[in-house]
Amino acid sequence: MSILQLIKLFFIQGGFFMYAILIASIFGLTIIFERFYKVGFQFRIRSRAFMAKVFHHVKSREIDQAIQLCSRSQAPLPIIVKAGLERYNQQGEVKDPCHSSNVSEIQNAVDEATMEQLPRIARRTEYLNMIANISTLMGLLGTIQGLIQAFQAVSHVDAAQKATVLAGGISMALNTTAFGLMVAIPCMVSYSILNSMSDQLLDDIDQFSLKLINFLKQQ
Repeated sequence: MSILQLIKLFFIQGGFFMYAILIASIFGLTIIFERFYKVGFQFRIRSRAFMAKVFHHVKSREIDQAIQLCSRSQAPLPIIVKAGLERYNQQGEVKDPCHSSNVSEIQNAVDEATMEQLPRIARRTEYLNMIANISTLMGLLGTIQGLIQAFQAVSHVDAAQKATVLAGGISMALNTTAFGLMVAIPCMVSYSILNSMSDQLLDDIDQFSLKLINFLKQQ
């Protein structure tokens, strides 16, 4: 018997709940790939090098160049920095940008952009925790149903065959638990890794947005 045939037999013996877990696994894998692409690649930049370039442009009074630098990336930090620089640039054209009320406006622009970007970082990640729990519970529920069917089958066979029938029924019933755990474990691991990566992005946003505001005050 080939591996594919064994997998097919394993899946069929698990019953209805195997299909439910399979659907959950498809959703889980989709979220994992999408989130790792976004958080791990699209949102991740060399924050210190990026901010050094921004500060250099601002110090040289090249605000438009700094804004253009931010526009090249779709990561949250450049978008937030761009919002602060645009407000700073607008104020510089009409009044003193270093006035306390104007600094407050820059702070508000940065805070508003931050609130808009935070959901992008954490979006759909929490679903991985839910999918892991649902997969485990459906696996256990499928096992319980299989055990019930196994014990019902035992009651209709000869005493000499009861042990064999019961062992086979329990073995098939455990398929759903095994499949549920096979889906839940990667989801939980990915959930933890993504949370750690998201926390790093949030730390960079908090750190460099504050540095931006303090830097603009000095200019």
